[in-house]
Amino acid sequence: MEKIKKQVLSASRDLENLKKEVSNLVLGQEEVINSLIRSLLSNGHVLIEGVPGVAKTLLIRTLAAASGCNFSRIQFTVDLLPTDITGMTTYDERTKKFFVIKGPIFSNFVIADEVNRAPPKTQSALLEAMQEKQVTIGKTTHKLPQPFFVMANNNPIENSGTYPLPEAQIDRFIFKLNMGYPSPEDEEKVIDNNITINSFDSYKIKPVLSPSKIIRLQELTKKIYLSDKIKKYIVKLVNATRRPKEFGISLGRYIQWGCSPRASINLSIASKADALLNGNDFVTPQNVKNVAKDVLRHRILLNYQGQAEDINVEDIIDEILKKTPLP
Repeated sequence: MEKIKKQVLSASRDLENLKKEVSNLVLGQEEVINSLIRSLLSNGHVLIEGVPGVAKTLLIRTLAAASGCNFSRIQFTVDLLPTDITGMTTYDERTKKFFVIKGPIFSNFVIADEVNRAPPKTQSALLEAMQEKQVTIGKTTHKLPQPFFVMANNNPIENSGTYPLPEAQIDRFIFKLNMGYPSPEDEEKVIDNNITINSFDSYKIKPVLSPSKIIRLQELTKKIYLSDKIKKYIVKLVNATRRPKEFGISLGRYIQWGCSPRASINLSIASKADALLNGNDFVTPQNVKNVAKDVLRHRILLNYQGQAEDINVEDIIDEILKKTPLP
């Protein structure tokens, strides 16, 4: 147990340095940065919504640089093909042999920009890679580099010409994050501190981690202690989304479908990641609360009445957290 505590203490220092390095360039998004690091520790992927220009691409690029990992960006469009993501087999006339050209998915950090603009077949190529951590090109299956982290984003402003992700596929993302505007104070700093005026390389982001170290941190996250009482608490939270009447959730009348068992799994690993991020070797109810909205907001589906009345899912989660007894 003492060994775990020492590892957690060392890890929390590394993670604090990672946050500082990213925050030097990406201003006013501290909570989003924390959530991305939690997702990375959980070995999960993130779906993020935010208006254009709030530094979504810059954030993942900076996180990749500070993590010592490589980065690629895929701009999803209506004519994007699955092979544009995974790669293809082609023939070399000189050698008379086939060879593989790997696509941009072969990277540690991948940003899938406006993922809802591509048709379902192309979306599924990305989601299969996320789930299996491998892709098949021709007759050969290729493992993706580790760590492998995808941040997909939807443009919440425009809906024309889009193919929304099916709910079953959205469920595969460990978190759904909302990335808002920076505060006026931070935006004043952004005016002088942006990559329109200065190049990305001029900020000299230091790699404070490495791919191998991230994999060790992911393994350490799994070892964070989760008591039976906390497990029962997590299951109660998820069950409250399925049977809200039993838990006295008044806003539950707007729920069409509650969360799948994947929500319980992701709440447990994400709460462990939050504990590690805060330098603890065990999970508390507060760690679960800290990640509840990120894990649950895309898994609670509203009925027609809830959609018509523009009910905020986060209000439902707040009521569930308030009315579910603490362990």
